Amino acid sequence: MPDNSPMKKSVVLQALLAVLWLAGCKQGTEPGKNPLAGMPYEKLSDYGFFTGNLADLQPVAGVIPYDLTTPLFTDYAQKARFIVVPEGETVPYNDYDQLEFPVGTVLVKNFYYADDLRQPEKGRTIIETRLLVHFDSGWDAFLYLWNNEQTEAYLSVVGKTQQISYIDESGTTREVNYVVPNKNDCKGCHNLHNRFTPIGPKARYLNRDYAYPEGSKNILTKLAEEGVLTGLPDLSQVPAGVVWDDPNTGNLEERARTYLDINCGHCHRPMGPANHSGLFLYKHETDPYRLGFCKRPVAAGEGSGGLDFDIVPGDAVASIVLYRMKSTRPGVMMPELGRTVQHTEAIALIEEWINSLPPENCN
Repeated sequence: MPDNSPMKKSVVLQALLAVLWLAGCKQGTEPGKNPLAGMPYEKLSDYGFFTGNLADLQPVAGVIPYDLTTPLFTDYAQKARFIVVPEGETVPYNDYDQLEFPVGTVLVKNFYYADDLRQPEKGRTIIETRLLVHFDSGWDAFLYLWNNEQTEAYLSVVGKTQQISYIDESGTTREVNYVVPNKNDCKGCHNLHNRFTPIGPKARYLNRDYAYPEGSKNILTKLAEEGVLTGLPDLSQVPAGVVWDDPNTGNLEERARTYLDINCGHCHRPMGPANHSGLFLYKHETDPYRLGFCKRPVAAGEGSGGLDFDIVPGDAVASIVLYRMKSTRPGVMMPELGRTVQHTEAIALIEEWINSLPPENCN
């Protein structure tokens, strides 16, 4: 019989925190069994990813923080991300597309708003934590909603809408009706080759510095030093970490294409959920027509706004892509999920890029 004493549970939990692959008893999991078999747990704290006050998101050993050069836009929410790879398992370097994480990997993403972006130390509100867990059968997603006291997050499959108020960098108070997706919504975007797939952790998005406790360090280098990432070449050989709103990291086209890649390219690509549209906005597309230049939509309907072409080089106002980015109407706006407000700065970027293109007479 398994030893279910409080002390035994505590010891096993602390071991499971860092490696997620040790044998032990955890919420009904028998000794010697894969702890993933007991997932999902009812509370975020049950995983033991963090130490101390849960809302501080202080990771235990083996839970590695990371960020992306250009993240997916989610109504201006900030995100705290972590990778947990099973002890002894590794991730081979790949500079083309998604990194291939081993079974047992958990990707942790916390969505929050600082009360005042000018003074983030004044506090924040964490709304949700999403876990992507790699099982033998493939990836699955689990959503955890934080309570008002910010002491715990609980498993949910239905999502919710929460009104958020915060002060932005200019001192303006902003209101957002933040929408937490339901479990099925996750599958709408995380889909490639009809398989649930992570979106963000690609080499080109991890090629940036991060303020680790021991000092600032490139995230890929950190993963390699932790024994998680193998085959990492010299960083000069890694695709550039272009930041969509930082002109110092890339030219106008590179920054615009990077933004479209992370926000649209996971669907608008071959074998993606929107491949039927023929509009491919992922980074590796080189055919101007498939990128939308003078391309008529397949079935945009109301989403076209009465416009004829996805992108009209030299004329952003006549381009459906920009029209849908500006919209907040369900069935018209793009992306379809993850936002309820305009991403004003990104709209300006894409508008500037389209207008900078050599004009073409689309007909």
